[in-house]
Amino acid sequence: MVKLVLIRHGQSMWNLENKFTGWTDVDLSPKGVEEAKEAGKTLKKDGYHFDLAFTSVLKRANKTMDYVLEELGESNIEKHYSWRLNERHYGALQGLNKAESAVKWGDEQVHIWRRSANVQPPALTKEDPRWPGNQETYQNLVKTGEMKEEDLPLTECLVDTAKRVKPYFDEEIAPAIKAGKKVLIAAHGNSLRALVMELEHLTADEIVGVEIPTGKPLVYELDESTLEVLNKYYL
Repeated sequence: MVKLVLIRHGQSMWNLENKFTGWTDVDLSPKGVEEAKEAGKTLKKDGYHFDLAFTSVLKRANKTMDYVLEELGESNIEKHYSWRLNERHYGALQGLNKAESAVKWGDEQVHIWRRSANVQPPALTKEDPRWPGNQETYQNLVKTGEMKEEDLPLTECLVDTAKRVKPYFDEEIAPAIKAGKKVLIAAHGNSLRALVMELEHLTADEIVGVEIPTGKPLVYELDESTLEVLNKYYL
């Protein structure tokens, strides 16, 4: 049996302001910093150690990873950063207040956009500054070949997110786990929900009710050869 630890980043400034965040690179709130540090303390108390850490290219997840590893005294372990672990892109909703959006489009429609697995929010246009193709981080990833232009989303549903998370897990993370490495993944609510779909073989309907809280380590006990889930729990 091997253990895999997932952690959703601590509360971000836009979580605090009740905004759709997506790929917007906002920082942790003071509460989010404390959540990340507490997660590290909890992991240390329970005797966890890591050889590898995987995260997105967004600083709220990066800093959560850093605070956790700092508490563990393991800041120097190998770290991997990938856009494939980014939060779901919320399209034209990105940056809007969720309550105000509900007034504009109706509670039911916004709930569908937020929670359904296969309904995309309204899309951006490529002229919109919120489109990743207009941002230096992703322009550089395209230049280096880490992304293709067609990978740059105008909007995403959870199923779209899963299509980029699954191959990254299968090709980069799973082999490390099978090789006996102790792995931490610090990412986002929806990229982690996409990973949960993969690990637990959940359908689009089944994942709808799954919510992952900020800053709480989620442990999966996996069969060491097949990576089938044997048990899961929050610390």
